[in-house]
Amino acid sequence: MKTIYFTITGTGYYNGSDFLEKDMKVFLEKDKDNEYDTEAILVKLPGVGEIGYVANSPRTVLGESMSAGRIYDKIGDLAEGKILYKLSGGVLGELEIEESEKDEKRTY
Repeated sequence: MKTIYFTITGTGYYNGSDFLEKDMKVFLEKDKDNEYDTEAILVKLPGVGEIGYVANSPRTVLGESMSAGRIYDKIGDLAEGKILYKLSGGVLGELEIEESEKDEKRTY
C-alpha cells in the first residue's frame, strides 16, 4: 500500500469546510459526466453527499499533494480516504492505494 495526499477544493460551492474534522472518512468518486474536466474526482462525505472536488489545477493543489489527474488512473470508480488537515488554501486528505509493479520500481 502507498499513501498519497490530495487537496479538496470547491467546498465553498457546497456546504463549506467548517464542519470537516481530522480523520473523517470521505469517498472519492470519478465524475465521468463532468463536461469541463475528464479527470474530475468528486469528494463525498457519508450522510452529507458532495463536499467538493479533488484539486486538479497547479494553483489549487496544496504542497506535494497529487492532482486529480495524477490520481485518476490509480483508483477505481470509488475510493475511500480521510481528512488530514484544514488549511487556509483548502482541505488536505489522505488516500491509501495499492501500488502497481510499475510504481514499485519507480524511485522518488
